[in-house]
Amino acid sequence: MNIDIFKDILVPVIGGLGIFMLGLEFMSNGIQALSVNKMRAFLARAAGTPIKGVIAGTLITGVIQSSTAMTVMVVGLVNAGVVGLRPAISVIMGANIGTTLGNGLIALPLGPLGLIFAGVFSLVYCFAKSERIRNVALACMGFALIFYGLNLMTGGLRPLRNIPEVMDVLSTLTADSYYNLIKCVLIAAGVTAMIHSSSATIGIVMGLGAAGVLDWTTAVAFSLGADLGTTITSWIASLNLSKNAKRAAYAHMSFNIIGVCITVPLFFVSIDVLAWAMQWFGGDPGVPVVVEGKETFPLVPVAVGLYSTFFNVFNTALLFPFVSVFERVLSRIGRIDAEDVEDYSTPKFLDRRLTSDFARAVPAVQQETARHLQAGAMFLDIARSAKSAPSDPGEHYLATDILSRDIRDYTASLMKEDLPYEQLDLVASLIEEADFTAALTESMHQVARRVKREKFSEPALAIVNLALSKLDASLQDIMPDYGVVRPSMPAGHVSLPNVTELREQTLALGPNAGAAERGTILALLGSVERAEILIRRIDEERKSVNRQSVLSRASQKRERQARPPLDEGGLSPMPAE
Repeated sequence: MNIDIFKDILVPVIGGLGIFMLGLEFMSNGIQALSVNKMRAFLARAAGTPIKGVIAGTLITGVIQSSTAMTVMVVGLVNAGVVGLRPAISVIMGANIGTTLGNGLIALPLGPLGLIFAGVFSLVYCFAKSERIRNVALACMGFALIFYGLNLMTGGLRPLRNIPEVMDVLSTLTADSYYNLIKCVLIAAGVTAMIHSSSATIGIVMGLGAAGVLDWTTAVAFSLGADLGTTITSWIASLNLSKNAKRAAYAHMSFNIIGVCITVPLFFVSIDVLAWAMQWFGGDPGVPVVVEGKETFPLVPVAVGLYSTFFNVFNTALLFPFVSVFERVLSRIGRIDAEDVEDYSTPKFLDRRLTSDFARAVPAVQQETARHLQAGAMFLDIARSAKSAPSDPGEHYLATDILSRDIRDYTASLMKEDLPYEQLDLVASLIEEADFTAALTESMHQVARRVKREKFSEPALAIVNLALSKLDASLQDIMPDYGVVRPSMPAGHVSLPNVTELREQTLALGPNAGAAERGTILALLGSVERAEILIRRIDEERKSVNRQSVLSRASQKRERQARPPLDEGGLSPMPAE
């Protein structure tokens, strides 16, 4: 039999692989354009506990059909502080289960129909006016192209069986021993790492298996390697992100590596179980079916999809009880002393159960706002490179920004329609204070950021230190317990220069400091001046409402309502003589 390698093999295989991967891309893009923002918001709300995390990860990945996109999304949410490390680990476990739905769909024998459906939906995509309809058509077109591409690959790979040289090479990739099994797993992991898609690798393997180039056991072994190689994308996505985001990526890697290490020794036992289970899914995958005079193995893709699903469900069930262990171990990776500082992204005093009790909810808001101020003051420690301070101003600001939103949302929830005017006025004052505190924190962040990114000469550094000390002193007006106790000064004695004097000193530096240094100091002084204005505004806001008096009346009203009612006449019942 004469085989034209270019026409019979290269064209359908490369073309089919390209169409297959394009279909994956179209389907993923179409679905994500329809719902990715809702999915992200749902994930941020739902991933509160490990069990909810697994369910959310499974559902979302099952919809968007990309464990890679899902894992990158999780890493991004962890980096933003929206999702903690522990629920992120469970979400990644769920993502591995969710992606197996796509593997199962790929295994369906719909190849010949793929092209016609792709054509129909491409026409809809081209002529539709609605963006929503275009996204639906794009997803459906991608879905159809997956099957058509797989069908092309299977047809192009089939002639390889008649090339002795190729079969001699592939014969070394037979998973008939543990050594060969590990070799197959590592090769598949390498291929997946290069193309960043476990679904694409599994699609290639299904095509090789369906064409009879690989026996079904070896095809299954390659699918195991694809699950291992897919972890590389989340690791790459986390390279420039926070330590917790990196740890989420490490969780994905360690989770799949542990799963493969456990599964490899059990591989041949699991293959026997799979062969037994296949009797309910069509029969023996190693038995060929003759179609138009050509042998094909249509059940190999089914076996690969089934095994991939079993592996991920088994892996999740096995490792789920150890989510806390994963979190403890991963949280120590790359840990520094600065990470032991308090996590300001999570509220400490805001209890949703108190929102119906005004007298207790308001003090909780005041405590949390004071804590927010405390977090903002830490930017001065960052500027001074204190050992106990967070190392990254950006990460710390992100945490304070999340806390600010939580305070604002919680305080706004206290504004009930039936509240008396004085209580509504107090809530409004708290919202104003929280807003000024957020703005003050932003100014303090600018101070720390500018100091950290510039190297100052000695004369310039002296002015910077004076500016930081001035801000320290100003903060004590609204944070009496902040820093050291201010020493009592003689009347009329000025301990620190004002901003105008510091500007004059900066301009007078001349050759003692470069233009960049002086520019940075002037911008720094602008941030200090804004911070001092906000400090005065916070102080004024606190005095604008007699908060203690309003809370006292609210507390008395609550106590009166809590007392048991007296009998008529206001007297307690007396026992009869």
